[in-house]
Amino acid sequence: MDLEETKLPGVGLRHDFTTARGRRIGVISTRGGERELLVYSQDDPDACHAVIDLDGDEAEVLAELLGQPRVIERLARLREQIEGLATEGIYLEDGSPYVGRTLGDAAIRSRTGASVVALVRNGEVVPSPVPSQQFRSGDKIVVVGTQEGVRATAELLHNG
Repeated sequence: MDLEETKLPGVGLRHDFTTARGRRIGVISTRGGERELLVYSQDDPDACHAVIDLDGDEAEVLAELLGQPRVIERLARLREQIEGLATEGIYLEDGSPYVGRTLGDAAIRSRTGASVVALVRNGEVVPSPVPSQQFRSGDKIVVVGTQEGVRATAELLHNG
């Protein structure tokens, strides 16, 4: 599936894709955090059949319904395929020494052997976060590794 990204100067970004059944759908993400869900007309792919305005909370709920569970489902299927693989979402709380620090600062892979495969923030999934990704309180850090490595990562993120 191809995802098209279009910069909208002064507004934000628009992402569009076409479903397997031929329906074109888009999302406009404004700089203010609002989202517009676009359902294009079947007769004219450049015309919108419906535009649904979503505030930040509504977009978060929709993202949670559509995005986060999909990542977790995929990881669960992967875990079933590979014996000994553990996957866990670890929430970063206010007292963590890593709030405000980066993934690189935590050195999770070299210290625990586990890998951070995604970060979920405000309902948005950041797959394969880069070392410069800064952690915030409330982030869900999705980790894959041995059961021991995942436990060590939780301990590291909670207590340093």
